[in-house]
Amino acid sequence: GSGKSTLVNLIPRFYDVKEGQVLVDDVDVREYKQKELREKIAVVLQKSELFSGSIEENIAWGDPGADREAVRRAARIAQADDFITAASDGYETAVAERGMSLSGGQRQRISIARALLKRGEILIFDDATSALDLKTEADLYDDLQKSDPDSTKIIVAQRIASVRRADRILVLENGQIAACGTHEELMEGCRTYREIYDSQMGKDGESHG
Repeated sequence: GSGKSTLVNLIPRFYDVKEGQVLVDDVDVREYKQKELREKIAVVLQKSELFSGSIEENIAWGDPGADREAVRRAARIAQADDFITAASDGYETAVAERGMSLSGGQRQRISIARALLKRGEILIFDDATSALDLKTEADLYDDLQKSDPDSTKIIVAQRIASVRRADRILVLENGQIAACGTHEELMEGCRTYREIYDSQMGKDGESHG
């Protein structure tokens, strides 16, 4: 409720600012043609939208022209390949309507693979890894950084473990930016961030889950 999703929804112009500007490549987003702007952006939401069809078809929706190897490469980066290949029909495994035949973490990883297949210049994860355990999430970000180091990645999260390696972290509180900096800078200079860290990770830095 602090305004995280509202902030990132301004980038693809799901709605517009009333004051100020949102710039992409130093151009106000309102000056882009909508199609041109949204082609630059791939968004993954916390609530994954999947469709009836195969797992491969759900991933390929990110780029209908992609070949099978590109689909599987995206799935490997998204940490989805292992559970897909272990399924009865592999990538041809049928997905129930709205993905109800899959776990929350599996749905999120398929949605992430779909976004990665699009290869947008800006990748937005809006609490998109909330159902993943910390190791899977860390492996995902490691592989993503190796495979696509030049894209801009915007990560909305409630877990500090999800963002601590980011170049810049914004702490939002009641719709306002309370602080901005690296993990180390915020641990040193932002009481709110430090309190969240202590509650989630413990004084010794061990995650509570």
